[in-house]
Amino acid sequence: MHRHEGPPLRKFVTVAVAAVLLGTAAAGVLIGHYNERPPWGTDIAYEGGFVQASRIRGFDVDGSRTKALLAGECALMERQGMGGERAVHDPAAWVEGCLDGAAGHPSRNQGIVR
Repeated sequence: MHRHEGPPLRKFVTVAVAAVLLGTAAAGVLIGHYNERPPWGTDIAYEGGFVQASRIRGFDVDGSRTKALLAGECALMERQGMGGERAVHDPAAWVEGCLDGAAGHPSRNQGIVR
């Protein structure tokens, strides 16, 4: 009985180095294209605004804060930097998420199919 020992060492090392170089090149292209902004940055911004407004709405006893959010406080919060790092990816999506959360609408990102 003869035991198979796999591919020759030289061939294995060559394929491994090629795979690492290909992975590094692909990562470089993605970083160059998106420039530190994740490809799903719009979803991150929307959900950030939605969650923040939903929390405000949940703790608003008399409804005055929710009315203020719907009357333009979402945009004011984003301009003042209260949206945090999530709003930086797409400020308009953050405001849209904030308005949806304040109005009590379901998140646009819920479900399997969007």
